[in-house]
Amino acid sequence: MAGKANSIKLFSFNTPQMRAFHLTWVAFFVCFFAWFACAPLMPVIKGEFHLSASQIADINIAAVAITILVRLLVGPLCDRFGPRKTYTGLLALGAIPVLGVAMAQSYESFLLFRLGIGAVGASFVITQYHTSVMFGPNVVGTANAAAAGWGNSGGGVAQATMPLLMGAVIMLGVSETMGWRVALLVPGVLMLVMAVLYWKFTQDCPEGNFKELRAAGIPFEAAGKGGWSSFVQACGNYRAWLLFVTYGACFGIELFIHNTAAVYYVDHFGLSLKAAGMAAGSFGLLALFARALGGWLSDKAAARGDLNSRVNLLFVLMVGEGLGLLWFSNTTSVMFAIVAMLAFGLCTHMACGATYALVPFVNRKALGGVAGIVGAGGNVGAVLAGFLMKATSDVRQTLFILGGAVLLSALCAIGVRFKSTALETPAPAAA
Repeated sequence: MAGKANSIKLFSFNTPQMRAFHLTWVAFFVCFFAWFACAPLMPVIKGEFHLSASQIADINIAAVAITILVRLLVGPLCDRFGPRKTYTGLLALGAIPVLGVAMAQSYESFLLFRLGIGAVGASFVITQYHTSVMFGPNVVGTANAAAAGWGNSGGGVAQATMPLLMGAVIMLGVSETMGWRVALLVPGVLMLVMAVLYWKFTQDCPEGNFKELRAAGIPFEAAGKGGWSSFVQACGNYRAWLLFVTYGACFGIELFIHNTAAVYYVDHFGLSLKAAGMAAGSFGLLALFARALGGWLSDKAAARGDLNSRVNLLFVLMVGEGLGLLWFSNTTSVMFAIVAMLAFGLCTHMACGATYALVPFVNRKALGGVAGIVGAGGNVGAVLAGFLMKATSDVRQTLFILGGAVLLSALCAIGVRFKSTALETPAPAAA
């Protein structure tokens, strides 16, 4: 634990821990902004490419499907090469499809680039990994949740600002067809800028960079071999798979709402594109405080009790999320729809924070593997929700079924029990 920060000095940039904290959430913000930049513009893109409901469902599935594989990969890559190299590479390579989607000329090419953009979602795993190795157990839940939550808000900002950005471009005399393309260039450029900043101003862990530390024989906490061995070790821990399910039921729902909310408000409540973007954006902006709140409450619960107190909190939040989803699925007025969305959204974001407040304690020697498995669970949940939406072709029915599924998955949260319950003691490598 040597070198880990035991407090979060929010306005400090003088330590490697706080530089990593701030640059991880900013990089994650940019990645999430890029990941969901297309979603609020889908009503326009739908008209240009004459997309059917089935094609839109395929696009939404593509946006999250590849992230499953990439999240599984980047966790062990962090263990092997360090979060600094891994994040820089993801930002630089991920910018290619983000810029490319603006050049799409058909449904097929748009689908291909949207699939590639999904890889950007793996940034979450690196963010959680980097804060986990930088902060001590008494504040790691808060650090993880705050970095993820503030970064997550990039999805909400994209929902609210991309229609405004497209409108500003059109006001300059550009056609609507060209307007959405120009607007989508912005997140790609931001990703390239962040790649440079991340490489220049961060290091892998408090002691330095993994490569130099291994070469010098200096021990550090994440000193495992990484790569495949990290993944195999993580796979042997049943808690990682239970959290895989719970994260699918909270973050998977979050992704589903991000991808469908704007179109839902336009089609079912007759809102304009800008108004629908603002309504959908309010869900994402909850991440500014709600996910951090979930992590903070988890730390407080553990300080007063033990690791299982974190588990109990996650269970309560998931029950609240499931009940809120059932409410949202039965609203008929736009006002109550927004209120219900914010209510279940609050529980959803807090559950995400509470989930990753548990991740550092599952197996610290295979932290990247565990973080990757749990993170991939979120995207599996989103993909399954997308297929459900495609099967029902009805958003209300889909939301109702998802509400019931979340309530059932809350049982998995209770299953994540720890025999060793001291705050500082990580769980054993395998059940």
